[in-house]
Amino acid sequence: MEKVEDQNPQQEEDQVVNPWEVSAKDGGKIDYDKLIDKFGCQRLDQSFVDRVQRLTSRPPHVFLRRGVFFAHRDFNDILDAYERGQKFYLYTGRGPSSEALHLGHLIPFMFTKYLQDAFKVPLVIQLTDDEKCMWKNLSVEESQRLARENAKDIIACGFDISKTFIFSDFDYVGGAFYKNMVKVAKCVTYNKVVGIFGFTGEDHIGKVSFPPVQAVPSFPSSFPHLFSGKDDLRCLIPCAIDQDPYFRMTRDVAPRIGYHKPALIESLFFPALQGETGKMSASDPNSAIYVTDSAKDIKYKVNKHAFTGGQETIEKHRQYGANLEVDIPIKYLNFFLEDDAELEHIKKEYGAGRMLTGEVKKRLIEVLTEIVERHQRARAAVTDEMVDAFMAVRPLPNMFD
Repeated sequence: MEKVEDQNPQQEEDQVVNPWEVSAKDGGKIDYDKLIDKFGCQRLDQSFVDRVQRLTSRPPHVFLRRGVFFAHRDFNDILDAYERGQKFYLYTGRGPSSEALHLGHLIPFMFTKYLQDAFKVPLVIQLTDDEKCMWKNLSVEESQRLARENAKDIIACGFDISKTFIFSDFDYVGGAFYKNMVKVAKCVTYNKVVGIFGFTGEDHIGKVSFPPVQAVPSFPSSFPHLFSGKDDLRCLIPCAIDQDPYFRMTRDVAPRIGYHKPALIESLFFPALQGETGKMSASDPNSAIYVTDSAKDIKYKVNKHAFTGGQETIEKHRQYGANLEVDIPIKYLNFFLEDDAELEHIKKEYGAGRMLTGEVKKRLIEVLTEIVERHQRARAAVTDEMVDAFMAVRPLPNMFD
C-alpha cells in the first residue's frame, strides 16, 4: 500500500513541499531526508548509477552521478524488466505558466532526453495548460499560447521526434484518456485528495478534479495511437520531487483499476541565486538564470546576486577558505559542469581558500553562458511546423528502435 495520506495540512509543519508551494520553516533549507521519509520514496544510491551504466553502455548523466536525481519509486522494477528485454515508456511534463523558462525548468527535460537516448524508448510530454488556467488565473487562450511557446523550449532540448509525443490537455483530453480519468476519479475520495494536496473549502472544484488529468498519462491505454495492445507497458516518470503527491495518488489507484504502478525518478530543487533558502520566483527575475538571458544578463546576475560561501575579506578567505555548503556557484557547477575532475579541483582549491569567489563565479558564468546560448540557438530553429509535428496525434512506428 502506498503511503498516501499526508499529515493534517492544518498541522504546523517544518517544511511544505507540494506542486504549488515549496518552503522550509523560518527560511531554512529543504531537508531531503525528511522529505523521503514523509513521502515514502527511496534514495537512489550508487548501485543504481552503476547499473544504469551497465545496462545502457554509456556514462551515466551528470545529474545521476552527482545525486541531482536522488530519489525513486520502483526504478529497480523498470531496470529488472529492461534487463529481461521488456521496454518501457517515459512520461514527464510542464505546467506552462510563463513564457520564459529558467534553468531549473530545463533540468527534468535534459535528464529525460538522456534517458530517451540511453534506453531508446518513447516519451510522452504533457503540457498542463488546463492546470495553469485554473491555478494561475490565466485565460484559456493565454494558457494554450504559453503551452506552444514552452513546447518550443522543450523541443530545443533535442528530443527525437520519431519517439516523442507532446500534447496539451486542452487539445488531447478525451476518448480513452478521459475514460482512464474517470476510473481514477472514482477511486479517490474527497477526504483523500484533501489529505494529499491540502485543498480547502475555498478552492474551486476545478482544482479538486484536476489530479486524475496528471495521473493517467502513466497508463499506456491513455495513448491508443501509440500503445494499442500494449497495456502491460511500464511507465517511468522523471520529475522534481514536488510532483510526487500526484503520483502517490496514481500509484495507490493503479492496481485497483488493472494497471502497473508508474515508477518515478525524482530530482532535488534547483536553488535560487540568492541561496538555498529561496525558491526561484517568477516574480523576481534576479532569482534565476532564464533561458532568454543574454551573456551580459548572466554575468550581472551571477556577479551581483549569487550567494557565496566566500569570506568577506581576501585575508580571511585565504585563511579559512569558502563554505561550500552554502555556496551557490559551487551548487550550480555541480549541476552543469560536466568534468568531474575539474569540479573536484575547484571545490578543493576554493574550500582551502587558494581560489577566490571571483574566479569560481567567472567559471560558472562561462558554463552557464554556453548552455543558455546553445539553448537559444536550438530554440530559434524550432518552427511552428515542428511544434505541430511533435504534437500531432500519430503512431510512432519506430519508437522502440
